Amino acid sequence: MKKLVFSAITLLFLTAVFAFTTLQNWKIKETHQITFSSNDINGVFKTFTGTISFDPADLAKSKFDLTVDVASINTGNGMMNKHAKGDDWFNAEKYPSIKFISSKIEKSGTDFKATGTLEMHGIKKDFTVPFSFKKNIFKANFSVNRTDFKVGKADNDVSTVLKIEATIPVAKK
Repeated sequence: MKKLVFSAITLLFLTAVFAFTTLQNWKIKETHQITFSSNDINGVFKTFTGTISFDPADLAKSKFDLTVDVASINTGNGMMNKHAKGDDWFNAEKYPSIKFISSKIEKSGTDFKATGTLEMHGIKKDFTVPFSFKKNIFKANFSVNRTDFKVGKADNDVSTVLKIEATIPVAKK
């Protein structure tokens, strides 16, 4: 009888430990918003997918693997959208996605930062994205130099630096 009670207590303890150490996986809600802006242009990327494993209490095991569908770009102008998807800019046919995969997530003041690889236009670069996480919403504000990824020509009239704002509501899986 003692062995049975001891075994039951041990199993209960291990289950409780496992429950507290399991990383939380999050489902991205359809109401996400990825916007970009500069002095010259602004718009949104409408299609955004990925996997988010995030626990503020266990950042070492947390990870982002996120993808933006380049063809989902919307500037509010049909001709501009077509041009942005074309060979001179994003070349959505050849480079259909923008990807960010984190390699490290750490605390940054009251918020966080995710460091990893940003891939755009076939070019991969180390990149850090500052973000907050409150009430099941990830928010990030950062800038990207489009010429670092050979998007568009450096000598045209469009700003080289684009401001990105991402609002990503999530639900527990």
